[in-house]
Amino acid sequence: MTSSRDLAAFAALLADDTRAGFCLALLDGRAWTAGELARHGGVAASTASEHLGKLVTGGVLTEERQGRHRYVRLADDRMAHLVEELAAYAAPVGPKPPPRTLRESTAASAMARGRTCYDHLAGRLGITITGALTARGLLSQDAGFALTERGTRWFADLGVPLDRTGRRPLARGCLDWTERRPHLAGVAGARLCRHALDAGWCVRIGSERAVKVTADGERALHALLGIEPEILR
Repeated sequence: MTSSRDLAAFAALLADDTRAGFCLALLDGRAWTAGELARHGGVAASTASEHLGKLVTGGVLTEERQGRHRYVRLADDRMAHLVEELAAYAAPVGPKPPPRTLRESTAASAMARGRTCYDHLAGRLGITITGALTARGLLSQDAGFALTERGTRWFADLGVPLDRTGRRPLARGCLDWTERRPHLAGVAGARLCRHALDAGWCVRIGSERAVKVTADGERALHALLGIEPEILR
């Protein structure tokens, strides 16, 4: 059983602005070096290293070493799900303060339009795809998220394999922090995101997690799911 002390110690790992910022950055699913995270967080390399050590020891992050470089990433998809959900609950309710610069405004708009959440699609793009899958009877949200038989065949016809051998659920809802509704995660969400990037339906933009739907992606999503291109822009 987890004790109250254990819970408090784990919560304390994220109760720091720098460490929380590192975890949010790592929601892009990539492995970052300590130096990259230090620059992202605007802190000294020694400070970043101290924070990362705590996150690795606490099981929030995992690390790999290649030569002189130390890479860190979120421990697994469950940890990514936890960080994303905490971000959704932590998002302020009501009107948000206006962006301070044009760059901030552009970045915020891009992230809200479409982004990756660890290894699946989020933002308006993720919510729209989730809604289209549900409307077409490919995904059920009656009691949690579950692919229907038609949904399983749809993924197979698309040429997207769904690995059912691990502990990760085939489909799972992940609360979207900008839309305040769940988008598709789990194995199906991850494989669909990977396919969208590999097929050129989406491309990453900027240095954040934002993605943009390409013209090929608009045509594919309209043909496969009936999504109007205007919704994705």
